[in-house]
This record gives sequence, C-alpha cells and structure tokens, in this order.
Amino acid sequence: MDRGLSEEEMQDLFAWIDNIPLSRQKRNISRDFSDGVMAAEVVKHFFPKMVDLHNYVPANSTQKKISNWELLNKKVFPQLNFHVPESTVKKIALNTAGVILPVLRSLQNKINMLLMHQTDHTTRAVNVVSDINPAFKQMLMEKEQTITTLQETVEILQMRVGRLEHLVHLKDMRIEDLNRHLEVYRSNDKPR
Repeated sequence: MDRGLSEEEMQDLFAWIDNIPLSRQKRNISRDFSDGVMAAEVVKHFFPKMVDLHNYVPANSTQKKISNWELLNKKVFPQLNFHVPESTVKKIALNTAGVILPVLRSLQNKINMLLMHQTDHTTRAVNVVSDINPAFKQMLMEKEQTITTLQETVEILQMRVGRLEHLVHLKDMRIEDLNRHLEVYRSNDKPR
C-alpha cells in the first residue's frame, strides 16, 4: 500500500470513485477520506449489507478519524480480506498527502476481486442448474411415462375386476336358480 500510483492508476482510481455516490463532494482526496466515512460509503455502495453507515461519524479530530478507521479494520475490511496498518491509519487521519491513494487503490482491487468471485460463483451455480436441468427433465419425462403406463394397467385391471364381478354375480344367480330347481325337485320327489 505504500507504493506510489502511476498516472494511469490514479486516473482509473479517480474515475472509479467518481462513479460512486458519496455523501460529500470530493475536493481534496486526502482530506475527504481522512475520517474513514467516505471509505465506508465506498464499501457500502458495492456491498450494502457489509456496512452500517450510522457507525461512522464525520469527524475533525484525529482521534475520531482514527476510531472510524479502526472500526472499518475491525468490522468491514476483514470481510474483504483487507487491512490498513495502524501507522497508515494515523497518516490518513492527519491528511498526509499521497497516503490515501494506495489504500484506496488496494481497496478497489479487493472489492473488484470479491465482485468477480461472486460473479464467478453465480455463473457456476447457473451452469450447474442448467447442466442438471436436462437430466432432471429426462427423469421427469421417464417418471411421467411410468405413471401413464401404471394408470393404463390399473384401468385394464379394473375392467377385468368388473368383468369377474359380473361373472361371479351370474354364477351366484345360476346357483340360486339351481337351488330353487333342486328344492322344487325335492319337494316333488317327496312321498305323499
């Protein structure tokens, strides 16, 4: 973070910062970012759930500025795998010219890396789902075919059961008829 930035890196960094809506107008970057509030706003812009802005109070005293940066180091920056050394925090709080630029450039790189990682993760998840979908559709189609076949089998069996019930009913009627004939025969056959 201590290395100076090339002209191209500085232009890229300023363009990046200009695209982020911040609560204060940017006039002197060393002074603007000295209290840590705008650094918190930068992270909040990209990762809204990562930062509670009400915890970062605009400050003029060096101690309050350091306190904001310490809170960033403790609560926010670890989520980005980022840290600003205590000696650098003190220089930033004192508006030391040129100190904030490499810090912001490193923060920009960490944010971009995390955004790319999240995008890659989302892309991989979408790819996995789209890879699974054809197999899942095929499995569903096979299940539907099995269900249709089973429904047809059930209908055939129900028709057979109905036919068998009808045959049993006819047999019962025939047995009753034969029993009646038998009784008539027996009653006629009895000696008088």
